[in-house]
Parts: sequence; C-alpha cells; structure tokens
Amino acid sequence: MTRIGLLSDTHHFLDDALFEHFRNCDEIWHAGDFGQAALADALAAFRPLRGVYGNIDGQDIRSRFPESLHFTCEKVRVFIKHIGGYPKRYAPGVKDEIRIHGTRLFISGHSHILKVMYDAELNCLHMNPGAAGKQGWQKVRTAIRFVIEDADIRDCEVIELSSPK
Repeated sequence: MTRIGLLSDTHHFLDDALFEHFRNCDEIWHAGDFGQAALADALAAFRPLRGVYGNIDGQDIRSRFPESLHFTCEKVRVFIKHIGGYPKRYAPGVKDEIRIHGTRLFISGHSHILKVMYDAELNCLHMNPGAAGKQGWQKVRTAIRFVIEDADIRDCEVIELSSPK
C-alpha cells in the first residue's frame, strides 16, 4: 500500500498545513508550477517527491523535473503532465500517450480546477488536485490524498486549505 499526497500549482507558496495533511503519506507528487527550487527541496526533505515542471517554472525546476513523467506505483501505470487537460478535452498528444503507456492514472495541473474523473473510453482515472498556492483565481486552495494498493486506487480525499487571499 502506498499513500500519496498530490498537489499542484503552488506558485512559490508552500502551506505549512500540507505537512500535517501529508504526514501519513509515503510519497508526495507535484503536478507542476512549483515556483521555486526551495519549495521542491522542502517537500523532498519531508517525503520522497515525484513531479513535473509547469509553465511558470524556471530552469532550477526544469533541470530537476521532466515535462512528462511515466512510472508504475504498485501495479498502477501513472502519467503526470502539467498541461494535460482532462477526459474529452485532453491536450494534444495526451490521449495517445495514455494509450501507448497503458496509463490507469493520469494527473495534470495548470487549470487550478480540482477534478477527479473517470475516462471509461481509456479505462483511466484522471486527477487534477487544483491549486495549493495563493496565486490564481481559485476561491479554495486544494490538494488530494489517496491510496494505491496493488491495482486499486482508493480512499481519495480532497484537502481544502484556507482561502488564497
């Protein structure tokens, strides 16, 4: 069993509350727009960190994290890409990558809109954790906590953080 803390779009701001919310997590996954290397360093010092760079990230993040990330967690093929869209509105090439890699969990960020949707056509669950940072138009800052056990993705919880302003 692997417990995951998922966030995106921190935009230079790391809420201390996330450390409490993710205290029982085995890994943290970041779907891009970290904002700065110090933020990634703090997360990586807390738990093993996987992530991708986003459109606002500079060379300090881009030199450490890829644009797209494919890996297996337990028995689930995972694909993370910052600007990836969602079912019925994927970014160009994403649907093909999901098919080619046998992805069962596709994670994106960028929109600042929390989404957890199943794509029956691709047999793939999509998650976008919304935005955990203060920059952007979102009214509630969010993250997600969930479990992968064997081939099951379960116990998905939305974490609501304080308002961004």
